[in-house]
Amino acid sequence: MEETYLLRVEGVKKKILHGGYGKLPHFQDGSKITFHFQTLKDDFERTVIDDSRNSGVPMEIIVGKMFKIEVWETLLTSMRINEVAEFWCDPVHTGMYALVSKGLRQIAEGKDPLHRQNHHCGMGNMFDYHSTGYADLDELQRTPQPLIFIMELFKVEDPSSYRRDTWAMSNDEKLAAVPKLHTEGNRLVLSRKFKEAAEKYQEAVICLRNLQVKEKPWEEEWLTLENLVTPLVLNYCQCLLELGEYYEVLEHTTEILQKKCQGLLQAGKSSRCCLE
Repeated sequence: MEETYLLRVEGVKKKILHGGYGKLPHFQDGSKITFHFQTLKDDFERTVIDDSRNSGVPMEIIVGKMFKIEVWETLLTSMRINEVAEFWCDPVHTGMYALVSKGLRQIAEGKDPLHRQNHHCGMGNMFDYHSTGYADLDELQRTPQPLIFIMELFKVEDPSSYRRDTWAMSNDEKLAAVPKLHTEGNRLVLSRKFKEAAEKYQEAVICLRNLQVKEKPWEEEWLTLENLVTPLVLNYCQCLLELGEYYEVLEHTTEILQKKCQGLLQAGKSSRCCLE
C-alpha cells in the first residue's frame, strides 16, 4: 500500500501492512490497548532492536497515562483491530526509546527494572546513568536516530472492563488497594502459595512507594506510609525464605534496619532542637 503521513503529526509516516476490521475503536482515557510491536533501525539491513513476540507476551498501554514514548499512543489510536502497520518516526519522537526498551527487556528477563535504582550505591547509580547495560541501547542514547515500529493491534478495552494495574491507578485507588492486597497475600500464605503471596505483598509495597516519593522524607506523611510498608516487606521476606531466596531477604531486612537507625537519629536531632 502507499505510504501516507499521519494527519497533524510531523516526523511520522504510516504504511498499512495488513488491514484491520470494523470501525476505528473508541479510544477514551483509561482504555487499555493490547498489541505486539517490533522496533527496527532505519538502516539498509532494517536491524531488529526489539520484538515483543520473543517474550510471548503482548505489550499493553493505557490511553491518557503519558507512556514514556508519547507517540506510541498516537500511532496505536490510528489503527483498527487486527491491523498491522509500519510507522517511521524521526528522532524527535524516539529519544526515550532506549530507556523504555531497557525496562521492557529487564521485565522480560525476570528482573525488577527499579532494582539498581533502589538498592545500589551512588557509584552504581552513576554508572547506570551513563549506560543502559545493553550496547545497542547505549548507541541509541549517544546517537538519537529515526526508528521504525511495526505494530499489530489486538484489543482495545474500556476502562470499566478490566482490572487496572497499580501503575495506572490514582493515588486514592493505590491507597485503597493496599489492605486488599495485604489480605489476599495473607490468604495465599495460609494456602502455602508463597510465590503468589509474595507478588501480592510486592504489589502493595509498590503502591505505597509510589505515594511515598511525593512526600518529603522523614516528615509525618512519609513516616505514616513507611509504617505501612514495613510489615508488608517483612511478610514478603517470609515468603522469600520459604522460596529459598535468602540473599534478597538479607538485602531487604538490612534496609529496614538501616532506616530504623536513621529514624532514631532523625528523632534525636529533633529532640535536641526542641531542648535548644
